[in-house]
Amino acid sequence: MSEQRPFSWRRTIRTRVGVTAVALGVWACAVEAKLIYLQVYRHAELRARADRQQMRTFTVPAKRGEILDRDGRVLAYSVDADSIYAVPTDITNRRRTATSICAVLEGCDAAEHKLFLDRLGRQKAFVFLRRRVSREEARRIELLDLPGIGFAKEDHRFYPNKELGAHLLGYVGVDNSGLAGIEAAYDMQVRGREGAILIQTDGHQHAFSRVGRPATAGAALELTIDTYLQHVAERELAAAVAENRAAGGSLVMMDPYSGEILALANAPTFNPNAFNAAGESARRNRAVQDLYEPGSAFKIVTASAALEEGVMTPDEPIDVSQGMIQFGSRVIDDEHRYGVLSFTDVIAKSSNVGAIKVGLRLGPERLGRFVRRFGFGTRISRDFPGENPGIVWDPKDLDDGAVASVSMGYQVGVTPLQMAAAASSIANGGELVEPHLVRAFVWNGRRLEVPRRAVRRTVSAETADRVISIMEGVVANGTGRSADIAGYTVAGKTGTAQKLIGGRYSSSNHYASFVGFVPSRKPAIAMVVMIDDPHGPAGYYGGSVAAPVFQRVADLALRRLGIPRTINPPPVLLAHGDAEAHEQAVVPARAPVVETTSESRDVVPDLRGLSGRDAVRALARLGLSAQLQGSGFVVGQDPPAGAPLEDVATCQLRLARLPAAPAPTPPQ
Repeated sequence: MSEQRPFSWRRTIRTRVGVTAVALGVWACAVEAKLIYLQVYRHAELRARADRQQMRTFTVPAKRGEILDRDGRVLAYSVDADSIYAVPTDITNRRRTATSICAVLEGCDAAEHKLFLDRLGRQKAFVFLRRRVSREEARRIELLDLPGIGFAKEDHRFYPNKELGAHLLGYVGVDNSGLAGIEAAYDMQVRGREGAILIQTDGHQHAFSRVGRPATAGAALELTIDTYLQHVAERELAAAVAENRAAGGSLVMMDPYSGEILALANAPTFNPNAFNAAGESARRNRAVQDLYEPGSAFKIVTASAALEEGVMTPDEPIDVSQGMIQFGSRVIDDEHRYGVLSFTDVIAKSSNVGAIKVGLRLGPERLGRFVRRFGFGTRISRDFPGENPGIVWDPKDLDDGAVASVSMGYQVGVTPLQMAAAASSIANGGELVEPHLVRAFVWNGRRLEVPRRAVRRTVSAETADRVISIMEGVVANGTGRSADIAGYTVAGKTGTAQKLIGGRYSSSNHYASFVGFVPSRKPAIAMVVMIDDPHGPAGYYGGSVAAPVFQRVADLALRRLGIPRTINPPPVLLAHGDAEAHEQAVVPARAPVVETTSESRDVVPDLRGLSGRDAVRALARLGLSAQLQGSGFVVGQDPPAGAPLEDVATCQLRLARLPAAPAPTPPQ
């Protein structure tokens, strides 16, 4: 027995060692298998989870650049606002979290509570719950001290003048991107570049590293808009729409030489700070998006084409005595009956029959070519991405009836912006200039000006000069008398067109418009006023509805811009017995109109014998202003006739009533 005990002991030890070795081997294999499973098969999942727990990336929004008017006044800027975000992977009880947040937020209803639950249930490292909350709401959320809930600073776009220039500026969405207006047109330049911050944390969620790329601010935009003129335009347009019980209206004012838009107004309008509260109709920029048939205002294109092509002269007579013209079963008539009118009076008195006869002389090819040449049927400005190109006929599709319609401003769809550009082309001597809203970009202290862009020549300077004279007659003696401004020569054209409703022209719904510029020679502003469907006491004609708006806005604009008067209206009577006046009063009572040919434009013309108005017009054609003394006919002038025009800006005119012819001497 004693000899077997050591053997039993050794066997027991070996058995135990073997069992332990097997157990250790199985354990090692299990650990190795687990490691292979975790590091190979679940590597990507676990790596992503670790990154979410240890590293968090936050986007740093870029600050949008400011938008300024031409004098540096701020029209739009960005302010910091708190947005509530959540890290769903750090939230254990999403229902309690959603309920707690919703309880302290203003306006949080069941739908938003459900939205919170949905977002908190996503397996993401970052989700927004509500963007741009008030400071008080952010403070209440912070006091809850909820795990996984934080705040991010975001830009909130603010428009300090509220409705002022709303359609020009547009508005910005919650993602800091421009959605309309200049905010959308130059979104890439204004919004800047977003930054990013990477935060690394340990197992206790304590941050130990922070690296990132800073956000880059966007460029500031300096617009061509004059805040004061924009305010005046919006005020007067809104008053006219209300007074005439109209559906809406538009007004565009621009510098005819540079193409700079000084004001652009629409009614109705909206507040871009709360653009979601406004309807789609109020947010539409009617001046560039909506089409209308301009009616007789379009006759400036017909007149320009006829004069440029040499088919008419200003004094050529046109017989409109029948008062109507017929195309098959279609009859077109004039509002008033005239006899024989000169071409100038056809435009001044807005004779449809006369304009149609001129259009038929032109023919479809030439008329269609000039319609396109003036910028109709194409987008005219790059600053308005939603601009409507308009509707014009292909010349080969124009029969006599269509030519008649286009000649008097029907069957052609235009925007107020296009009409303003066309009128500016006449005003500046025949050059179509692109209307633009952005004057300069300002970035990192550098200012990059936007250059003037001439599109094409529409008519010659001589033709433009003749059309201006015709348009002056519209305001002085024609349908546009309500646009007359004391102290200035005004050129303009009225327009009244029936609206096309249900495929038929309505007899009770109209567009009333006026297009013009002032001073008529070397103008400072060109303007279009369009009133949609007026039903007020002034009627529905462009001369009675739209022209007065032009007069009020243009009068204030001239004062704002400091444009000196081209006429001195207060008469200062000459002293009784003025020898020089009495001596020169023997000139004929009516002298021929002064011709300002290319040869005579280098010297001051002889104005003696002209009426005060005719003398002012003659000087205006030469780009000179006049100072009048007295009333009646010109009996003296300074500088004298024949003096060189160089360095002459104003001509002093002495006027007097001519004495009656002396009675014959009785025979002796």
